[in-house]
Amino acid sequence: MEATQTPLSGTETVLIGLVVSIVLVPSATWQLVQHFQVMAHEGMHGVVGSLSGRTVEYIELKSDASGGTRVVPTSGTGYLVAGFAGYLGPSAFGLGAARLIQFGHIIVVLWVNMLLLGLLLIRLKPSFGYVTVPLAGFLIFLVLKHMSQSAEILAAYAITWFLLLSGTRIVVQRGVNADDAGLLRDRTSIPRLVWFALWLAGTLTAVVIGARWMLHPAVHPPTL
Repeated sequence: MEATQTPLSGTETVLIGLVVSIVLVPSATWQLVQHFQVMAHEGMHGVVGSLSGRTVEYIELKSDASGGTRVVPTSGTGYLVAGFAGYLGPSAFGLGAARLIQFGHIIVVLWVNMLLLGLLLIRLKPSFGYVTVPLAGFLIFLVLKHMSQSAEILAAYAITWFLLLSGTRIVVQRGVNADDAGLLRDRTSIPRLVWFALWLAGTLTAVVIGARWMLHPAVHPPTL
């Protein structure tokens, strides 16, 4: 594998984003792919919880595409930050992937996703996640093992768009009724609407920045 790959054209990048959007918008397909979005959500709870000095006892992924992360102790600023970070998780991972694409490390996106899925699997408690996480990893493995480099690049772009766009999709779907918004309101007395507004602003900003990075790569095709 080459150290860097040439990013796709702007038109190709936008087309992939549109295809991903078409998958995310209808309820029928969203109910299926939402299982992959919740991995990033709960994974971010775990990452931020660990970075804040908390202990992540377990992560659970349920068959209804919801989940839960047990972080202890359940008090203090670190716990609140971990609770807030979940709905920004897909967007944050998507931004990281978009940055790799911008600098031509496109296939690295797939390897990083494999690594993160492996770390998530370690922290899972027995749950539906024992099906979805290995499945996601296996699909990426198949692309890396058996597909051409062009297909690998397309997959990396699709995953990146999925992370960026699904972050906004889930925030809009849950709205002010999100469980995390209720937890944060109870701990801080800040209304649910404020947390929803912060999540929506954050995820929309991530889409704009991530799209800009992919559409304006730092690596360009060689000139003749």
